[in-house]
Amino acid sequence: MYDGPFCVLSIVDNHTFRRLVYKVLDHDPDHTDIERFFRRFQAALQRRKLVLHGITTDASALYPEPISKVFGKVLHQLCEFHAIKELTKAVLHAGAKIRKELAAAKPALGRGRPSSLAARKAATKRKRIEKKVGDLFQHRYLFVQHVLTPAECRTLARITRGRPELRTLRGIMDEVYRLFDRRCRSDTALEKLARLRRRVRRFERIGKTLQKLFSPNLDKALTFLDDKLLPSTSNAVERGNRRHRKMQKTVYRVRTQRHTSERIAMDMEREERAAQRNLTTHSLHAARNRKAA
Repeated sequence: MYDGPFCVLSIVDNHTFRRLVYKVLDHDPDHTDIERFFRRFQAALQRRKLVLHGITTDASALYPEPISKVFGKVLHQLCEFHAIKELTKAVLHAGAKIRKELAAAKPALGRGRPSSLAARKAATKRKRIEKKVGDLFQHRYLFVQHVLTPAECRTLARITRGRPELRTLRGIMDEVYRLFDRRCRSDTALEKLARLRRRVRRFERIGKTLQKLFSPNLDKALTFLDDKLLPSTSNAVERGNRRHRKMQKTVYRVRTQRHTSERIAMDMEREERAAQRNLTTHSLHAARNRKAA
């Protein structure tokens, strides 16, 4: 998490959503910083005789090399959310390219009201294209939304009528979502991905826009399918980052490196004592209810 001139490195347990270790840097991290941070975490695991079985990160290039140096051949999952986000942006960009081509096909009109039959036909065609482009822009989310209602399916069919490349875009996005189905294994998902890539190669018109589908990061985002305990997203870290952002809105002094580090340490201590606080609160409520009775 970047916080002004500082960068906060965090390792979070995805199952308990508790921060395990952190480091606040006053510069952009490099491979040396990440490796040093991981070795510190590895030493803490060895002191407790624990073994790391899997790690989930975003698609940053900072992590693969230090992970292989420190943890060896541990399962490395790239965040499913970040992978789908990149593919969603690519599909939306491809849709924008089609809208631009469609808008460029509008016939030019002269000044004033069209008088001849050809001019009236050109004006009608121009209005039809403008309506089409407007509908595609207004409902562009339908091309990337995970689940569509029956009404949204009808809307999508209406705005893509006569444009098979647009329906192909939606079909590609449906296949992307099916890649991350927990009911299949990674080998099956990789076969689906290979077929999808062959389909996109044949889709020459906007195939270059969908080059994100050929990224090796997408293959690594399917690692979680072979291990039910391996988290598919880095939501645990993002959740802690969101809490930190929210806290900064109320505690303005958390803007220096020392104060940021101290505040994170305070939050970790509160999380450590959360179970005891809940037990105390429950006991006090029970005693008050007995007294009232």
